[in-house]
Amino acid sequence: MQHSGSKFHLTKDIPESTLVAACVKKNPAAQCALYERLYAKMLAVCTRYVGSRETARDLVQDGFVVLFDKIGMYAGTGSFEGWARKIFVNISLSYLRKNDVLRYSEQVDVTAGKTTISGNIIESISARDIMDCIEEMPTGFRTIFNMYAVEGYAHHEIAEMLNISESTSRSQYSRARNWLQNKLDKHR
Repeated sequence: MQHSGSKFHLTKDIPESTLVAACVKKNPAAQCALYERLYAKMLAVCTRYVGSRETARDLVQDGFVVLFDKIGMYAGTGSFEGWARKIFVNISLSYLRKNDVLRYSEQVDVTAGKTTISGNIIESISARDIMDCIEEMPTGFRTIFNMYAVEGYAHHEIAEMLNISESTSRSQYSRARNWLQNKLDKHR
């Protein structure tokens, strides 16, 4: 994007800081460019949480509304994509809470029997297969697994964000790992 007066001309090599600054000023071309740059990644984030691509598409639209509304709050420190990702994670978690899908997640126990995956099974499974398995997880497991293993939240943060106990977060993560191990073992 090159600045010429008050208009921007889009190019593929727009520096992120220039794009963000233009979005703060509500420049439609910059907003469009940022949307195109982040859409696929944020769709993947939302899909990992809600499991449904159709629902995730709706959440991505909601997330961009929030992102463009709050973009002026981005301090410019740290990764902009990381800052944006938190918005989409929070939109997804809000959806899950609103629809009460986490309510009974503690009681789901489909992880009877602990399985250990050998290195060979991991090598024979594609990343897409693993992501498909994660999307098939019961919602409570998937939510905690994504927050802890993918997003890097600590259990005490997860507990606070989801209004559950820290031990519930740890338990759900352990069950999610076991569920995933069993699923991957069956995939073999």
